[in-house]
Amino acid sequence: MRRLMTALVLGAIALTATAVAQEKLQPSNNAQIDYRGFRNLTGEVEAPREQRLVSLADFQRMAREPNTIVLDARSADAYARGHINGAVNLPFTDFTDQSLAQTLRDPNVRILIYCNNNFSNNAEPVILKRMELALNIQTFINLHGYGYRNVYELADVVDFNDPAVRWVTS
Repeated sequence: MRRLMTALVLGAIALTATAVAQEKLQPSNNAQIDYRGFRNLTGEVEAPREQRLVSLADFQRMAREPNTIVLDARSADAYARGHINGAVNLPFTDFTDQSLAQTLRDPNVRILIYCNNNFSNNAEPVILKRMELALNIQTFINLHGYGYRNVYELADVVDFNDPAVRWVTS
């Protein structure tokens, strides 16, 4: 019985030490980088994102409605080589409070997003990314983090040559 109690106490101490060590790994010396905050934001976004995945038909219908912006967060070069008709471009790497406010104007605007992984072509300008790194995931999380709550994401995988996609090149 004494061995069992000792083993339980040692196990509890080991679990506590591991939890404390993990907590200590989270903060960095840079007060402007908050991994724990990002992880929490990602968890917060998961359920709303699942409710905001839309088909191509709904995406295109919504794009024609007032107070809606189709946002292409790919690079300016990729956007110039092809994008969904009517989309505005703000590269993900340029997201700031100021650039988003300038591009989207109204924090309540409905924002429709898509990325390379929505296209089956896997050809320029939409080369597939690793699925867990698809740009629409980071875009959705970041828009939410910047306070934009009316975001919808194209759920379908489509061929950009399909006329229903309304793909254009600059």
